[in-house]
Amino acid sequence: MSSARTPARRKGTKAGWNLLGLLVFATAGFPVYWMLNTAFKPAKDAIDPDPSLLPTGLTFDNFRRALDIADFWGPVGRSLVVSLSVVLIGIVVGMLAALAISRFAFRGRKVVIVGILAVQMIPLVAMIIPVFLLLNDLKQYDKLTGLVITYLTFILPFTVWTLRGFIVNIPKELEEAAMVDGCSRTGAFMRVVFPLLAPGMVATSVYAFIQAWNEYLYALMLLSQQHQTATVWLSNFSTKHGTEYAPMMAGATMMAVPIVVLFLLVQRKMAAGLTAGAVKG
Repeated sequence: MSSARTPARRKGTKAGWNLLGLLVFATAGFPVYWMLNTAFKPAKDAIDPDPSLLPTGLTFDNFRRALDIADFWGPVGRSLVVSLSVVLIGIVVGMLAALAISRFAFRGRKVVIVGILAVQMIPLVAMIIPVFLLLNDLKQYDKLTGLVITYLTFILPFTVWTLRGFIVNIPKELEEAAMVDGCSRTGAFMRVVFPLLAPGMVATSVYAFIQAWNEYLYALMLLSQQHQTATVWLSNFSTKHGTEYAPMMAGATMMAVPIVVLFLLVQRKMAAGLTAGAVKG
């Protein structure tokens, strides 16, 4: 009897986990669905007090309205410049710092690690005034370079900590074997460690890009309307007369396209654990 109950119990457990997974997916995916549903429905239906969960119509007027209400490509271009700059600088500096922390023993190493963790615990809101005063003194207020520097202050710690975890999981024996075969330390890193670190770099880059692309508070406080980014551009739909929800959702949909395209391009590289089994015995 017990052996007969075991398969049924396993099926019930599996069905329960599948149901839980579907519930999580529905909870996480509903806001995205509602954004798309509102973006393509007529504007009058978007403010209906009794909204329909299913699409009531299909129109592209909201996208035309979103493009007409203010300059769209300017803020999007500035957001791309800032986000890509943060990713490139952050991944290079973060990789070098993570390599130093994980592979070399130096005085103050533990202090650096604790400092990286402590910086991530500071709320971003608490640093607005100091950052504003510092950038103003450096003549970087209302400049994209100042915004890039600001974003690096809270993206770099996460980048360093994440890449350190990937480097630590790469066995040192691989580098030592390459050096025995005649490679220098730099050559061993570029030929052995760097290819195995690629998935971690891709995953970290995607996170950094999303953080910089979606950031709103600092972009609002540190840039004028002339230099606004895409997230601040969305606030143009909120006026003293109310909020135009349908065009706003259309604008949010267009803003989500670069993130979706980036994820589709690198999704195969985001798998971790490629070093499993690299050293046997």
